[in-house]
Amino acid sequence: MSVAHSVLSMAADGSIGVLVDGPKPGGSGGSGGIGSLVNGLSPDWGPFGALGATARTVIQALMAGVLVALLGRAIVSAFSMKIGEREHDTAQVSKGKKDLAGALVGAFVVASLGTVFTIVYGMGI
Repeated sequence: MSVAHSVLSMAADGSIGVLVDGPKPGGSGGSGGIGSLVNGLSPDWGPFGALGATARTVIQALMAGVLVALLGRAIVSAFSMKIGEREHDTAQVSKGKKDLAGALVGAFVVASLGTVFTIVYGMGI
């Protein structure tokens, strides 16, 4: 039996949750639902674990707003590069490339900020 066939049969009979949850004390295995698989992949808040739900929501909203702004800036930069290419303006193309790179790097940093804080916090303990 191939690996793909084994995984598909585990998914079909609901025993794939055992991979994430591990066997239960009663020996019945995991709950078998997709919720157990998805909940097993939820992020750890690290140093922000003590914050309340409202504070987490505010932090998530701020990060989402910054990501939207940076991705919007990346789109405008790409548009600026296209205009510069059309008008044969190398300065505008160069500025568009720098802005695009800066916006994408910023978006990556903001998106991975939770992971970076968790790593730094873990190193300090």
